[in-house]
Amino acid sequence: MNRDTSLEVKLTEALTAQGDFMFERLDHWAEVSGEKTFIYYGEDDMAISYADFARRSDAIAGNLVRLGIHKGDRVSVLSKNVLVSTLVMFGIWKAGAVYCPINFAFTGRLLSYQLNDTKPKLVITDGHLLPVVNEVAETLEEKPSVAVYNALEGAHDYLPEPPEPHALFPVIGWDDLTQDCAAPGVSLVFDDPANLIYTSGTTGPAKGVLQPHRWMVSYIFGLSSMVTRDDVIYNDLPMYHVGGAIANVCRAAWVGCEVAAWNRFSPDEFWGRIEQRGATTAILLDVMIPWLTKKPARDDDRRNSLNKVHMQPLSLQHHEFATRFGIDFVSSGFGQTESGASFWTVMEETAEGDGTPAELYRGYSHVQIREICQRHDMLLQPGAGVNRKGLMGKPMQFVEVSVRDENDMVCPPEVVGQLALRPRVPGILMHGYLGKAEATVSAFRNLWFHTGDAVLQGEDGQYYFVDRMGDRIRVRGENLSSFQVEDMINQHPGVQMCAALSVPSREGDEDEVVVFVVAMDAALDEKAIHDFAADTMPKYMRPAHVRIIADLPRTPTNKVEKYKLRKLITEEMAKMA
Repeated sequence: MNRDTSLEVKLTEALTAQGDFMFERLDHWAEVSGEKTFIYYGEDDMAISYADFARRSDAIAGNLVRLGIHKGDRVSVLSKNVLVSTLVMFGIWKAGAVYCPINFAFTGRLLSYQLNDTKPKLVITDGHLLPVVNEVAETLEEKPSVAVYNALEGAHDYLPEPPEPHALFPVIGWDDLTQDCAAPGVSLVFDDPANLIYTSGTTGPAKGVLQPHRWMVSYIFGLSSMVTRDDVIYNDLPMYHVGGAIANVCRAAWVGCEVAAWNRFSPDEFWGRIEQRGATTAILLDVMIPWLTKKPARDDDRRNSLNKVHMQPLSLQHHEFATRFGIDFVSSGFGQTESGASFWTVMEETAEGDGTPAELYRGYSHVQIREICQRHDMLLQPGAGVNRKGLMGKPMQFVEVSVRDENDMVCPPEVVGQLALRPRVPGILMHGYLGKAEATVSAFRNLWFHTGDAVLQGEDGQYYFVDRMGDRIRVRGENLSSFQVEDMINQHPGVQMCAALSVPSREGDEDEVVVFVVAMDAALDEKAIHDFAADTMPKYMRPAHVRIIADLPRTPTNKVEKYKLRKLITEEMAKMA
């Protein structure tokens, strides 16, 4: 029997009406409105036009190919500098290579693992981070070439005496990478790999997720549909984060507007930055909401240009936040490194004219956003009535979704199960986990991609996030696993074994890390573990609570009974409250 492909064709046409490649959209706007600012880099008060940015990224692409980077080669990028990372990212794509960003908090064991797993042909880093790359040089199974960005005098990240790469690394000079050169014109299709982004494992090390080019088009569909060329997208998320690199920077390139970027979030500088560039839209991760609302209320809190905010996960304080600061629309959904943005909802938080002042308002009007949501079958609802925890909204039109029990059978409404989905359009899910065929096959069992997240479908037809399945933890917008934490703590010579788990954070709806440690001897104390973590682990990964115990509770098959440990720490914290 022939399958009716009319729906697939219709959805594919809707998704790819402007193409399949981020760099082609950038080049389109360079031709159409080349003098318009593409990226404003706040750290150095620097604005770069679409035409200039396209020329610079063309040069990087041409030089990458000239220097031996071929289609499909992996290029790792370790940099705090958002502008440099953005230029390099587009250059890598134009060369047909794969962008492989690294969390710039990684050092030692974490960095060595990712580089050995990625096996990049080239590592691009900056002078500030080169020392941590040098430190792992001898642990790398294959020695990549290294290119180092050293900022010019006057830049915020200028180094008067920059370090030299380790002698084991072949070196590519920064001038060799950035000198004038024509774009190589590599032939690509939508399903070619674009990115290798690492996500936390639950029972093993982090896994590299290979994303095709069309994955990015699907990922930004909801966000970009609400933005015009007159909008200004604010970004303070890092470029190793899909929220920063794809949802913000690539969204701007897709619609032809400006992205105003800083290296990190600052609750003290946030509103000043919004005013400086007239930013109209931003992504606020969960922990940012309480930090911003802690500031004393002012009579002019609503006098700002920010009229659209994306919150993921959706804060229960979304309506309170929106009415205080005059945010007209809040959007939310569910997104994953593997499966992209599969759920979406928009909340109209204030009536037109009651939010952003008319003289500061830019972008689509309330009427236009209502029409856009209707056209793309995206749920729009009043913000005041949305008060159930974990709202994800309804599925995007490009995916089919299901909630399944432990036997992979469909769960009825209001029953928690694992979220599974499959695409209605080719090229919008990951290719797989790099070098981990068994994990890839397991995730795609029974022809459904299993997300590893516990959700339910409400009686209202909307979907709600319930919990992370396995031992995944979310801290300060970063996903990590108990395996990662345990692996690092176990490196301490005084640790016999440990167990890591999460408890609800004292701020926002995210987690705090707890580690129970069995010591080699009585000399080990909690302070020693905290000090070790501070020296060896990124800040977000460090345990907020450490407890030294005689032994870990285990099942007859030697599996740690973390539920007992969680009960212990929860009861202890309740007594302290």
